[in-house]
Amino acid sequence: MTRTARAFWLHYPGHGEIREVELDEPGPEDVVVRTLCSGVSRGTETLVFRGGVPESQYGAMRAPFQDGEFPGPVKYGYLNVGLVEEGPAALRGRTVFSLYPHQTRYVVPASAVTPVPEGVPAPRAVLAGTVETAVNAAWDAAPLLGDRIAVVGAGMVGASVAAVLSRFPAVRVQLVDAEPARAEVARALGVDFALPGEAAGDLDLVVHASATEQGLARSLELLAPEGTVLELSWYGDRRIGLPLGEAFHSRRLTVRSSQVGTVSPARGARRSYGDRMALALELLADPAFDALVTGECGFEELPEVLPRLASGEIPGLCHRVRYDAESAVSPG
Repeated sequence: MTRTARAFWLHYPGHGEIREVELDEPGPEDVVVRTLCSGVSRGTETLVFRGGVPESQYGAMRAPFQDGEFPGPVKYGYLNVGLVEEGPAALRGRTVFSLYPHQTRYVVPASAVTPVPEGVPAPRAVLAGTVETAVNAAWDAAPLLGDRIAVVGAGMVGASVAAVLSRFPAVRVQLVDAEPARAEVARALGVDFALPGEAAGDLDLVVHASATEQGLARSLELLAPEGTVLELSWYGDRRIGLPLGEAFHSRRLTVRSSQVGTVSPARGARRSYGDRMALALELLADPAFDALVTGECGFEELPEVLPRLASGEIPGLCHRVRYDAESAVSPG
């Protein structure tokens, strides 16, 4: 018996399509998952869609369950929530999150899925991969009691980081973005908002997530002496200028990178990737995170929607993809 499903593939940069795919026969330690919803990562995933991954980074940019190779054809994505139809008894019937692309049904090792806590709705759980990045950034940043912090760039990652950092005691967080409408997101998350030119300075820590040269330069300007910029942006094949003249050295500023592909060294000896993901899902019990989902479409609409997301025609943060039960191809 051959099991089949339908998957979204980037055929070549700028053009996607729905393909029928054959599923592997599940083993005793595997699960068969029917997708309920998935999410489009507007930063990395739209960069992949545009063909902006540098050849030198093809290996580093591979998604856990990617098929194909950059720049295409490639099946790419990593925000998937589904229902376990077959597998170990402890997981059957559970809603789970996995780092799987946009596909109606799939087979993965049971160790590759994380159960979604009962208090977290499946549609919100698509944010788990982004909140996991925010958890890792918080471990890297290691804020102290009472720190003054800005997050520059109110996209999916930046907004998630602001939400996580705001939970530290006595910390004051401002979310900085050039788009005034992002003030609504900041308000929903319970943090301050400022346009770049109006942001408060003399800060202990700035997390940069705007993926722009201007945003990184402004992040440095906002620091107090001895302050740190934690750089979360990934620029793909773009070269970015950094203003290291003037007072950069005399103020002893620091620019550090943070990347979710490795568990932060601050916790790597005591926390696994699974621990980090489970923590991200726990945080998503807070309904404030619903503010990060700003659009939705059906799975079959992805070939038409992703070009509009990549071009910016459809604005917003996380774009959720819904799957009807009929969209999954039954075993044949």
